[in-house]
Amino acid sequence: MKQPIGSYPHVLVRDDGRAVVSQAGSVLLVETVRKIGLDQAISAALAPWRRPRAVHDPGKMLVDLALAVAIGGDCLADVAMLRAEPGVFGPVASDPTVSRLIGTLAASGEKALTAIRAARSEVRKRVWELAGGRAPDAGGQVTVDLDGVLVVAHSDKQDAAPTWKKTYGHHPLMGFVDHGPGGTGEPVAAHLRPGNAGSNTAADHITVARLALAQLPKKYRRGRRTLIRCDSAGGTHEFVAWLAQRGRWLSYSVGMVITEAIHEHVLKIPASAWTPAVESDGEVRDGAWVAELTGDLLDGWAQGIRLIVRKERPHPGAQLRITDADGMRITCFATNTLNQPIAGLELRHRLRARAEDRIRAARATGLRNLPLHDTAQNGIWLEIVQIALDLLAWMPMLALTGQTRLWEPRRLRLRLFSAAGQLVTTGRRRILRLARHWPWTHEITDALERLVPLPNPG
Repeated sequence: MKQPIGSYPHVLVRDDGRAVVSQAGSVLLVETVRKIGLDQAISAALAPWRRPRAVHDPGKMLVDLALAVAIGGDCLADVAMLRAEPGVFGPVASDPTVSRLIGTLAASGEKALTAIRAARSEVRKRVWELAGGRAPDAGGQVTVDLDGVLVVAHSDKQDAAPTWKKTYGHHPLMGFVDHGPGGTGEPVAAHLRPGNAGSNTAADHITVARLALAQLPKKYRRGRRTLIRCDSAGGTHEFVAWLAQRGRWLSYSVGMVITEAIHEHVLKIPASAWTPAVESDGEVRDGAWVAELTGDLLDGWAQGIRLIVRKERPHPGAQLRITDADGMRITCFATNTLNQPIAGLELRHRLRARAEDRIRAARATGLRNLPLHDTAQNGIWLEIVQIALDLLAWMPMLALTGQTRLWEPRRLRLRLFSAAGQLVTTGRRRILRLARHWPWTHEITDALERLVPLPNPG
């Protein structure tokens, strides 16, 4: 009996395979692009940048880059993954052509960025309409989370600088629409800043909030139906006043720094004034209580502001800060939502932590580093990353169900996009045959069946 050598079978490899498609599961993203009209919208927006008699459309090139980033690419040259499969992705421009386009768009400054953002806003409105009850505004309210992202630079790049975490790179400020517990989230704003940009700069928060509101359908660009959430970096008089400004009337839930005055008021709160905090399922949160602060602490802030504080037993091994009290970890936030129990408002603010999941997804989707040297070019790259993240949020929202809709980019790539297939041409039709033995093939085919009945863009 012949003894096997090693734990794995020995396979002879040949390079003469035909009609084999790698990353065949990415057809999910291609079909999503087609159904929502993203390619048409971006092409129309970038029409002024198309040269006479050009072979490749600038909009198609930009969407190709976003698709490459969505399936795992992290630089312009990774568009070669799409170029290798023309049967699925169509004709893809060469690396020099793609590089020239980025340079041309970067040279246009805000004009190109504004055109791309306007197209994204138009497509976002259509996607939410197609999603119906699964859209992030299905409950009548939209939640936008603002948070900063540290992007490390491993080489000298324009505007790279030391960060507050003693690294070196950039510090973009981003905004994400939260899809709630049944989904993930999608980016609606990104403001590229140097690494030494301040965390609590009110002007930057206002800029990102404006960009985020411009991405929403018009009925959500003002009024209480739009909730802006952020951590204590946004807890400034100027930003809170801007959110509550007459005619804007946005809802907000903003973290606050524990000042000496707040600390003194917390120590004076009687035991009877503390209310148990709650979990998402309605159960009491063990070892956590909330209370509302009033009095002169609210002087100088926008009218209608409420200051809510939470105390909680620290996790085992956690060290207390100087702002903590009586062995309890103290946190505080401000909101203008009235007539709701403070425990529910504290839970709503605590769910802002979902933004950290969105940042993790962004790092895994082209934001691990900024691949270009010039700030203007990296600004275009940041828009490409956002389009890729949009697709990774819109495709599950329209086509996936259950737990699969909660999958983050890395799991989508590993289980769905990396599926292999065979492209067969029969008559005038091209058929992509996916591997039958792949455990998640049925997830791909079921998702495609959900996309088919959606109306094509007008």
